Amino acid sequence: MKAIILVGGEGTRLRPLTCNVPKPMVPVVNRPFLEHTFSYLKHHNIDEVILAMGYLPHRIKEHFGDGKDYGIKLTYEVEDSPMGTGGAVKRLHHLLDDTFVVMNGDVYTDLDITEMAAMHKEKQSVCSIAMVPVEDPTKYGVIETSPANKIRKFTEKPGWDSVTSNNINAGTYIMEPKVLEQIPYGTFHMFEQGLFPKLLLGGESLYGFPLKGYWIDMGTVESYLKLHGDMLKGQAALNMQSKSKDGIWSDETTRIHRTAKIQGPVVIGAGCTIGPRARITGPVVIGAGCNIGEDTALEDCVLWRQTSVGNQSTLNHCVIGNNAKIGNNVWVKSGSVVADDAVIGDGNKLANGIALWPGHNLESDSVTFVRR
Repeated sequence: MKAIILVGGEGTRLRPLTCNVPKPMVPVVNRPFLEHTFSYLKHHNIDEVILAMGYLPHRIKEHFGDGKDYGIKLTYEVEDSPMGTGGAVKRLHHLLDDTFVVMNGDVYTDLDITEMAAMHKEKQSVCSIAMVPVEDPTKYGVIETSPANKIRKFTEKPGWDSVTSNNINAGTYIMEPKVLEQIPYGTFHMFEQGLFPKLLLGGESLYGFPLKGYWIDMGTVESYLKLHGDMLKGQAALNMQSKSKDGIWSDETTRIHRTAKIQGPVVIGAGCTIGPRARITGPVVIGAGCNIGEDTALEDCVLWRQTSVGNQSTLNHCVIGNNAKIGNNVWVKSGSVVADDAVIGDGNKLANGIALWPGHNLESDSVTFVRR
């Protein structure tokens, strides 16, 4: 099968991390998120991938090229304007002559898509949808099925009084090309509100496939941090080229001072320097070329490439972008985000979900940020 990955969105929920990089290229354990998706598809013998792109497509093309270095064949299709899930796939109908897969580009999962494809064929389904149970289905598209998992009804973001199931649309579909005949060409169109209800009304067979493994929409800062924690703790698949020692991944190019204390799980990229008495408590991921100063503490955080953190600073439950500079005695906590090239002067504190945008310069001792 061919796989279509929908990567056209602007990643607004992850701003300001996505100001300079499209969401599929956001690093997850020091690799672009799409690399993890490609590895997953290859595991299920899917090596022809079409990327439906919109936002900063050149960043994706420059990194992956034709896909050969990643063991796949890549085709790029760029939207001039947002087309929705259905509209984006309709534009690709000329490339689809057999059963195909569609995936949302911000979902990390170990869904057994091979087993899902077998069910799709056995049931002679025109469209099969991966389903995952959640505690609060009111935030998602809810799927109601028969005991045999034949889909009866879709309800998009229902109120609690209308909830009939806790199974939601998990963002992975297996489809037959003929379903695209139900989507008008060149218009904004959504699977959830348009195609799926129309197929049901027309008497077509749609089936839900229960997802039994790991699933997360990593499109928010909280879920992005959670994904890293889950991967490092072994709750989600983590493919590393090197082996860990006591839950610590690093290589010979990293310099760790003998007085530094590191408690895994921790991933340290190439060419990093960890200073005297630094304390790193996992889950933590540090990108290549970072410098961590003396007596600085890191816990439950993700640092991208080439970032420097001064002395006696504390970073907890936060994300730091590329080339950021964090001074001495700085405190960054509670879901805060420091974007690419931002600077935080000595003595500043960021707490409770504060975001510094790319290039922002917070001068020394200028202000304490607390969101009320």
